[in-house]
Amino acid sequence: MSILIKNASYIITFNDRDEILENADLLIKGNKIVAVGQDLSLTSSTSLDKPEIIDAQGMAVLPGLVNTHHHLYQTLFRGLPEVQGMPLFYWLINLYEFWRHIIPDAVYYGAMVGFSELLRTGCTLTTDHHYVFPRGQASNFIDTQITAAQEIGIRFHATRGSMSLGKSEGGLPPDEVVQDPETILKDSQRLIERYHDPSPYAMTRLALAPCSPFSVSLDLMRQSQILAREKGVMLHTHLAETLDEEKFCLERYGRRPVELMEDVGWIGPDVWFAHAIHLSEREIALLAQSGSGVAHCPSSNMKLGSGICPTSDLVKAGAKLGIAVDGSASNDGSNMWEEVRRAYLLNHLRYKDEGLSAYETLRCATRGGADVLGRPDTGRLEAGKAADIILIDLQDVAYAGSHDPLVSIVCCGNQSLVDTTIVNGKVVVRRGQLLTQDTEEIRKKAHQVACKIVQKERGLKN
Repeated sequence: MSILIKNASYIITFNDRDEILENADLLIKGNKIVAVGQDLSLTSSTSLDKPEIIDAQGMAVLPGLVNTHHHLYQTLFRGLPEVQGMPLFYWLINLYEFWRHIIPDAVYYGAMVGFSELLRTGCTLTTDHHYVFPRGQASNFIDTQITAAQEIGIRFHATRGSMSLGKSEGGLPPDEVVQDPETILKDSQRLIERYHDPSPYAMTRLALAPCSPFSVSLDLMRQSQILAREKGVMLHTHLAETLDEEKFCLERYGRRPVELMEDVGWIGPDVWFAHAIHLSEREIALLAQSGSGVAHCPSSNMKLGSGICPTSDLVKAGAKLGIAVDGSASNDGSNMWEEVRRAYLLNHLRYKDEGLSAYETLRCATRGGADVLGRPDTGRLEAGKAADIILIDLQDVAYAGSHDPLVSIVCCGNQSLVDTTIVNGKVVVRRGQLLTQDTEEIRKKAHQVACKIVQKERGLKN
């Protein structure tokens, strides 16, 4: 399949030369970009090939946004009054009671809801961090997520999350949602060997992701990094998200969260951390020098009152920085475009006129996120890169009076649906509508599953 994107008002490439082309074209063949420039033409090599031409006049063309941290199952637990306004630890303690009832259908439809929102708001590559495996349930939740990703057509980095440190051993989660290390490591190896694709343009990859310093043992952290490096997959965890976490680590281990990661070998270009808010100057320099990545989650950090990620300091130090929606229960949406806006605004709240520009913010959301996830094959628009592309219509009335496309994309607009999303050379969203699945059917079934789980827990409490 060939696609020619023609007459784009702007093509924002995020290539090594930081080129922004005006009145230009982009040519896709199969799952790759083959050319970007002016006056490109499209020829069909066979009678079976039906090339498509997309008129992009009045549109901005960008690499697809990359979501570097999520908890897809949480899309079924949005807007719960029981947890509104709580800081992270109390928020988690209350939500664990609902999450202990998770079933495979919840994982599947939670993923479908999240994927739908992500694709419609410009995300072409997402990761997920699933760490809740209630006792008595099947342990194939990650398989279920991968099936959903394949059906809907999104590029997906699944992570095998885990919790092993239950409340009885001084951890935060209740014992009935944690697993023993042997079970975790065995399933981690199974998933890597079955699904991980290390080749360029891979649609599915795996990473290992013990949940956090307050929900797993240090031994599991060590064993996970040994297994990950044996198998050549990345490592992911929450880190330095709140002062409560810092206090927990100091009281239990006598170490700050980043220092703990150093102790267990969790520093390097194959590691990325969610949040990374409470960092010292030395820790920022360490993350940059080691090549470790950071997933910045602006909405979640604001809603839970966790703090503001030192984004400009990380970028200035040379750290890899991406943007993420985080779990939907802590931001109430899987809206990647909105996270870009909030990342820009939150950065300027902290750094004022020394904050990141609109271009730098979008770079973090595209190329930056791809770098965090170890994907140099996407996140840029140039020949040889994956055909992961979004088109944003700048002719909407919300952009009237705007004089810079970059500032407009980041700061203007009263909705977040892109016009077109292309993943791996296939159009999956057109005029804001998902083409691969029925979103109304997803909504109905997801809401039914969500209501059953919530009603079950509320019934037990009553």
